[in-house]
Amino acid sequence: MGKNRSKNNLNKKEKSPLAERKIIAKNSIGGVSFLVSSDIYPLIELWHRWLAKEKQMSQHSVAAYLRDLAAFMGFLGSHLGHKPSLDDLTSLDPSDFRGWLVHRANLNFAKASTARALSALRSFFERLELEGFNGKTSIAAVKSPRIPRSVPRPLDEGAVSKLIKAAGSDSTGLSEDWQLKRDVAVLFLLYGCGLRISEALSLKRSEVEGRSQLNIKGKGGKERVIPSLPIVQDAIRSYIDSYPKTLMADDLLFRGHRGGVLNARVIQKRVVTLRQRLGLPENATPHSLRHSFATHLLQNGGDLRSIQELLGHASLSTTQRYTDVDASALITTYTSSHPRAR
Repeated sequence: MGKNRSKNNLNKKEKSPLAERKIIAKNSIGGVSFLVSSDIYPLIELWHRWLAKEKQMSQHSVAAYLRDLAAFMGFLGSHLGHKPSLDDLTSLDPSDFRGWLVHRANLNFAKASTARALSALRSFFERLELEGFNGKTSIAAVKSPRIPRSVPRPLDEGAVSKLIKAAGSDSTGLSEDWQLKRDVAVLFLLYGCGLRISEALSLKRSEVEGRSQLNIKGKGGKERVIPSLPIVQDAIRSYIDSYPKTLMADDLLFRGHRGGVLNARVIQKRVVTLRQRLGLPENATPHSLRHSFATHLLQNGGDLRSIQELLGHASLSTTQRYTDVDASALITTYTSSHPRAR
């Protein structure tokens, strides 16, 4: 018995860190580890590719879906007492999913986070059904948490002007001229065209330079055409002219300090610095410029359908959030200006 014990201990010691890493890598899909039976891995990998290629979801969204599914598998495994198998998944009923919802509520997950996680599970079980397995019917019977409709928080026109103007100067002297002009061009694309920052940073030189219209591929591969104002074109031209290296037609337009692709975090951090310097509210972020684009269009007579197309929203109900912003501004104006409201 003692010899066997020492032999087992010896075997354990002989496992190298490299072998451990290989085991982790084998159980990992898209950088996310799954504690599931081996018969599920191929289906998760298939779903992973399906999300990225056919559904054309962003890397960020795909990663979030993978984490949500891994967390659900972990929850399921803890209740089953073993790694979930394909038979376990196809045997689930609505009460199992509701138990998972209660589990998340007890852990104080935000309703929006749980709604997204439920969407991820629905997507996975949809893929299972396409492969000939059951499971979609049970999860279809589960209602998503009700989420209060959030109201976008745009900046006023004066704050937007201050922010973009300030981006063109640097009191610290740490940024080069081309970097300042790059930041101005990015902010103009967010506010002047209503782009998401990921969309702006995905543009190639040939897709932007000298173009009065931009063809943008947004979430879910949805394409839209957006007018590019002369002031936006001028900012882009100024940046290109100042960039110290050669940008080929098929190169991504916006570059980082060392010539690589510009990371969105660089722009986000720059806006935080400018916001603090100018005393702007905390909602002054790159994404708030997209909100400001939509809100200012609506306030100046733009119609919802056109704004929906410009923003690339799949549903008009998403765009209708901006009517709440406009109504709030109207009430503020009324209460501050109407003689009977004073």
